[in-house]
This record gives sequence, C-alpha cells and structure tokens, in this order.
Amino acid sequence: MPLYECVLIARNDVTQQQVEDVADNIASQLEGDGGSVKKREYWGLRSLAYRIKKNRKGHYMLLGLEAQPAFVSEMERQLRLNEDILRFLTTRVSEIEEGPSAILSRKSEDRERPFRGPKPAGRFESGRRRGYDDREEFRAREEFRAREEFRSDRDEFRGREEE
Repeated sequence: MPLYECVLIARNDVTQQQVEDVADNIASQLEGDGGSVKKREYWGLRSLAYRIKKNRKGHYMLLGLEAQPAFVSEMERQLRLNEDILRFLTTRVSEIEEGPSAILSRKSEDRERPFRGPKPAGRFESGRRRGYDDREEFRAREEFRAREEFRSDRDEFRGREEE
C-alpha cells in the first residue's frame, strides 16, 4: 500500500482532545479499510503565517498513513466538510521517517539551549556615552530658543527706531 503524510491545522478554539478525536476518527476509518496509521504527532498550538478564516493560531497534527488512494480522497473530503479543520495537506511519500519530525526535534533543541553568556553591547550602546541633554532633540530646542531670543531682540530694536 502507498504511504502518505497528512498535516492538519485545526482552529485554535477547539481543544487538543478534539484534535485527537479527529485523528482517532481517521484512524478507525483507515483500519476498517485495511490501512494503518504509522506515525502520529501533535505539534501543538502554533502561530499561523497569515490569518485563515479569522484565526491567528492553529493546532497542528501530523499523520503518517498507509492507505489506499481511494481512502485518502474520502478522508480529504471529510476534512473539507469538518468546520474545525482550517487546512490540510496530504502528500505521498516513499517512506515514513521513524523518530520525531523536524518540527518536534527543533522544539526539543530550543528547550535544551545552554546559557550563552551576557548580552553584548548593542548598536546604540557603543561609542561615547551621551547624557540626557546631548540628545539631538534637545540640541535642536536650544538652537530654536537662541533664534527666538535673537528675533525678540531684533523686534525690540525696531520698536526703538520707529519712536
């Protein structure tokens, strides 16, 4: 029998248990048809790259299936009808990899990341230290004040000439 991998994305409103129930439903129908589920991974609630049907997050599930092509088309039809499933993708593969998928192995690497030391100086922290009054906006204000003082002195001088 051919091998397939199917990734499901369910709405974030549903619980993990409901996503597992969808996978259980697929597995029971597949076993009745003579196939089997070789691999099953729940990837968790993850952010979507873009909004899908007003959802920003979704529950991801990977299924490795050994099934007939007729069953796969029927499974996809049922997934299209299920309102809790946002997207799915089924691909035919030559073999189903044993062990955790790349998504799960990357998650475990993130958890085991060692402490990398203190944070280096940032882009704006290098070079000379600037005080509070050295910021550009304060320098511009001082120049503006100086021009205003000059204008007021000039206006006073004009007033004396007119008298």
